[in-house]
Amino acid sequence: MMVRRGLLAWISRVVVLLVLLCCAISVLYMLACTPKGPTAPRGRRGTRPVLQEWEEQHRNYVSSLKRQIAQLKEELQERSEQLRNGQYQASDAAGLGLDRSPPEKTQADLLAFLHSQVDKAEVHAGVKLATEYAAVPFDSFTLQKVYQLETGLTRHPEEKPVRKDKRDELVEAIESALETLNNPAENSPNHRPYTASDFIEGIYRTERDKGTLYELTFKGDHKHEFKRLVLFRPFGPIMKVKKEKLNMANTLINVIVPLAKRVDKFRQFMQNFREMCIEQDGRVHLTVVYFGKEEINEVKGILENTSKAANFRNFTFIQLNGEFSRGKGLDVGARFWKGSNVLLFFCDVDIYFTSEFLNTCRLNTQPGKKVFYPVLFSQYNPGIIYGHHDAVPPLEQQLVIKKETGFWRDFGFGMTCQYRSDFINIGGFDLDIKGWGGEDVHLYRKYLHSNLIVVRTPVRGLFHLWHEKRCVDELSPEQYKMCMQSKAMNEASHGQLGMLVFRHEIEAHLRKQKQKTSSKKT
Repeated sequence: MMVRRGLLAWISRVVVLLVLLCCAISVLYMLACTPKGPTAPRGRRGTRPVLQEWEEQHRNYVSSLKRQIAQLKEELQERSEQLRNGQYQASDAAGLGLDRSPPEKTQADLLAFLHSQVDKAEVHAGVKLATEYAAVPFDSFTLQKVYQLETGLTRHPEEKPVRKDKRDELVEAIESALETLNNPAENSPNHRPYTASDFIEGIYRTERDKGTLYELTFKGDHKHEFKRLVLFRPFGPIMKVKKEKLNMANTLINVIVPLAKRVDKFRQFMQNFREMCIEQDGRVHLTVVYFGKEEINEVKGILENTSKAANFRNFTFIQLNGEFSRGKGLDVGARFWKGSNVLLFFCDVDIYFTSEFLNTCRLNTQPGKKVFYPVLFSQYNPGIIYGHHDAVPPLEQQLVIKKETGFWRDFGFGMTCQYRSDFINIGGFDLDIKGWGGEDVHLYRKYLHSNLIVVRTPVRGLFHLWHEKRCVDELSPEQYKMCMQSKAMNEASHGQLGMLVFRHEIEAHLRKQKQKTSSKKT
């Protein structure tokens, strides 16, 4: 009994001591965490709101730093793990026994690499360049617009960054700069907070092997004063993501061509088809969807002649009534196939492709995962390009990818490779669209809104052959505008069209030069 009473007394004393110790630690913690602010008498009016605002800024900054530190730790751990795995795999493959360094050393190595990327880039000093073409230009931007040099046909010199990755990239740079500007450790308690409205402009450029440099300018505290921040997003080392073996020996492509009249173009198309698909590739099925009955016998005759001459039986001919609709023709052709899941290539009669393109089509598609939207090279009017020559060269010699001969048709989405299962699952074409244009864009947008990967890239083996384009009055205003824009771009390059516009001035100049030369001789 005495022992139990003594034990209870001892336990109660220990509990009291622990409580007192906890209270003392709490008081010390509160004193240590209290933010330091400007000292002023308590009675002075306005001190407490200033201290509260300063404490709030400090708290926000601390939480921001914690968030950034957590993100950096996660990224460093992930990168370190990937880098370490890559080193182990490489050493194992080479028969080397590398020491498995601790994570701290690997993280330090990665940080050293990222810092070396900054040192190698044109951040602190310029780099000697061989020619003016080697310089990497900056693009400039404000909160609303991006001003860019590499515009292409579908973009503009001035545009809102509609692409999410570009928009997020620039917003992140501005937010990072604002966090630095509002860092309490670098400012007095009474400094004004910087916001996005203080941002004036920025410039940025990417060196593909090093990273992206940002130079951001903000309003200063006084007139004619500015704040500039230079930021750099270094690129990490290349990492292996996947290694796979692809066997395309049994991958059949069903080339679907909608058609109405245009017998001469179809004859030219079948010459290309016979050489590339039948003689060289040998793993292709052809589906021709023909609208109407006019000239249908000529088209059938071309198919039959090719079949007999090349011993080719892998084709389907479908005849439809009614006016021509590209979307309907392709949709009917795709759904007509009754075999196993097949790779579809939606093609037009004025397209020329190589056998290498067929393999590119196979390699960039995967059922349930990837569809392929190649950017083809569109040929200018040969009559304008070769107008100064005695004769237009053969077609194969015309198909050269140069600024003078054509352009990347990056506003067109009609030629595409996709598996039939993906086409059916996405809902196919919008069959309410009649005539020329529009149906391909609607299908393309469906894929962009899905979870499938859309592979969009220029390809060297796919050409749009020039032909005179007629924009009929039956088209809707939007279709007619698209048709006329396409027609204008098809004719010639900017310089070649300029020579046509100013040809009278050029001829007058040449006559004057000729007269001067003849007068000197006399």
